Amino acid sequence: MARLCAARGYYMSFAGNVTFTNAKDLRGAAAAAPPELMLVETDAPYLTPVPHRGKPNAPYLIPYTLRFLAGLHDLGEAAFAERLDLNGRAVFGAW
Repeated sequence: MARLCAARGYYMSFAGNVTFTNAKDLRGAAAAAPPELMLVETDAPYLTPVPHRGKPNAPYLIPYTLRFLAGLHDLGEAAFAERLDLNGRAVFGAW
């Protein structure tokens, strides 16, 4: 499904549950999603990334999800963060 979404130019957003060990299918989707179409979110209060799973999700936890996704794509954290910033601006406009 992620490949189909990417082929159509859809942005895909991933929350902290992508870091869960039992989220094999979600991690596969994240690996298939091109970085130029990815976003990271904290909107889901119960999808807190590992190692804080079980606690309320909050924006300060985004780096855990970002690091995990950057690793899936074999990208440096700073480069991936810049890519996400560009994607966010493309979707939501300038901050």
